Order: sequence, then C-alpha cells, then structure tokens
Amino acid sequence: MPKRAYHNYWVYILTNKPRGVLHIGFSGGIDDRMERHKLGEGSSFASKYKLTKLVYFEEYQYVNEAIAREKQLKNWHRQWKINLVEKENPNWDDLW
Repeated sequence: MPKRAYHNYWVYILTNKPRGVLHIGFSGGIDDRMERHKLGEGSSFASKYKLTKLVYFEEYQYVNEAIAREKQLKNWHRQWKINLVEKENPNWDDLW
C-alpha cells in the first residue's frame, strides 16, 4: 500500500447543548470518530454525557501538532474553551 503524502488529523470539541459539558478529542479520521460518537461509542465520557454535537474543530497535517493542540486545549479554563467555540460558532450549531 503506498504511503500518503498528506494526512489529516483533527482536534475537536463536542457538547450536548450550548455551554453544556465539553469534550476535547483528537482523531486521525474525523468521519469514523464522529460516527462512533453519534452511536454513543466514541468514548466513555462522551457517551456518559451524550456528547454528540460537534461544535468546533481544527485540522492539522502533522500528528504531533494535533496532539500538542489537544493537550493545550484540555488545560485551558472552561471559559476560554467557550470563547473559542463562540468565536467560530456563536450559535453552537452541530457542524457535523
């Protein structure tokens, strides 16, 4: 199988409602990952709180950059995360 020259990695934020519980995740395949979240199989935390609304995402070419960004966002204060979502998605629409 030939090696791809470019790969997409995603850092994303899920919620159950505007300003509700937030979950920050990372994936190398956003399509498959969101399908699993929608089915309640994405992660135990996301499943427990029914976090199925994709309200924010960022795309990266390099896995190390995506992982670093995920860790950075997870260490942010809750209000900073809310501000980030509302800057790009003020209505908290499900982007999926």
